[in-house]
Amino acid sequence: MSILLLMLFILAGCGGKKESEQSGKAVAVTVMTVVPRDIPVEIQFVGTTESSHQVEIRSRVEGFLEKISYEEGGRVKAGQTMFQIDKRPFEAALQQARGVLAQQQAKLVTAEATLKRVRPLAEKNAVSKKDLDDAIGDEKTARAAVLSAQGSVQDAELKLSYTTIKSPIEGFAGRSKKQEGSYISIGQDSLLTYVAKIDPIWVDFSISENENLKFEDRLAKGKFKMPKDSNFNVEINLADGSIFPYKGRVNYADPSYNSETGTYQVRAEIRNPVDSPKAIRPGQFVRVDLQGGIRPNGILIPRTAVTQGAKGHFVWVVGKDERAQLRVVEVSDWQGDDIFIESGLAEGDRVILDNLIKMSPDVPVRISDVSVSTGGKTTGMNQESPVSPKNQ
Repeated sequence: MSILLLMLFILAGCGGKKESEQSGKAVAVTVMTVVPRDIPVEIQFVGTTESSHQVEIRSRVEGFLEKISYEEGGRVKAGQTMFQIDKRPFEAALQQARGVLAQQQAKLVTAEATLKRVRPLAEKNAVSKKDLDDAIGDEKTARAAVLSAQGSVQDAELKLSYTTIKSPIEGFAGRSKKQEGSYISIGQDSLLTYVAKIDPIWVDFSISENENLKFEDRLAKGKFKMPKDSNFNVEINLADGSIFPYKGRVNYADPSYNSETGTYQVRAEIRNPVDSPKAIRPGQFVRVDLQGGIRPNGILIPRTAVTQGAKGHFVWVVGKDERAQLRVVEVSDWQGDDIFIESGLAEGDRVILDNLIKMSPDVPVRISDVSVSTGGKTTGMNQESPVSPKNQ
């Protein structure tokens, strides 16, 4: 029995010695040296595309729809005929108006001739003053009748021109709401289709009140720098993850807060050639990247280096004697695969990037590689809101 206890004691001692040796072995780690620098920031939003100019195509006159002259969903040019209303009733009305005008013009000629004869006779008292007054009145009445008849002719010509319905802009046309042979009434029933201009295209997105206040606070504290002239570049990411080849600018920011949505509305304008294979259409959901902002003296480290514990976020750094030390940090926005550090790290700190599961206070480490942080794109809930109405 005593021999067995002695053997167990010896084995336990050997095992403890081996474990002690392992605990003292340095862990190979990759580190990143903290270097504060001005970091370009891209802020992302979800946006919806909208036609930069959409018009309703309506009939201004009543009549039967004789012909539809465009391809539904196709491209139309400015001035292109889209619908034709039966013009025969309007041609007849124009002819009648011209006949009335001719009658009134003939009456005016007679009235002018009568006045021309009466005026010299009145100067010689050969006719009464009443005869002169009547002649003058008849001439003025005839002249006014001619003006009225001319107006009727112009009105008839205008209505006749309205029977040919053309697109006022270049764009893409919707489907026709009326069929050939339908009777078109003016008013609400006059809508025939619409034409939407898509070059340039507009992109609408919104900024919450909380995001806007957060941005203004950072701007005031020097933690964010606006681009030159406060003019952000706008980049669009499509549903398949590809980047739209053309960039744009913010052209509108609503100065008023929308209490119903809890947001400020912002709009960007982007070139959108209709012949491009990736031409954007109205109603698409896209990701909006605002580019040009700067985070002065920013500290950016990989998100995988940050751990969240009971007391908040922390990282492991290489301290004195090449041993691991826990450092509590305050984190901010994501930047791609990295994250901004607001406080807790300083220039020259060496942040441990891997083998974090093996870390504990004072564990010896051996630096095997040094990493360089690269910037990405700001995502997630902690966004900056750089398009404040006050900065437009």
